[in-house]
Amino acid sequence: ATNMAAAASQIEDADMAKEMSEMTKFKILNEAGISMLSQANQTPQMVSKLLQ
Repeated sequence: ATNMAAAASQIEDADMAKEMSEMTKFKILNEAGISMLSQANQTPQMVSKLLQ
C-alpha cells in the first residue's frame, strides 16, 4: 500500500510539473502576443509622425 501511495504521489508530482511548465509556456506566448500587437499598433502612428 505504501509503494502504491508513493507511486501515485510521484505521478501526481510529475503531472503537476508538466502542467506548471505548460502554464508558463502559455503565459510567455501570451505576453509575446500582446507585445507584438502593441508594436503593430504603434507602427502606423510612427509612420504618420514621420510623414508630417
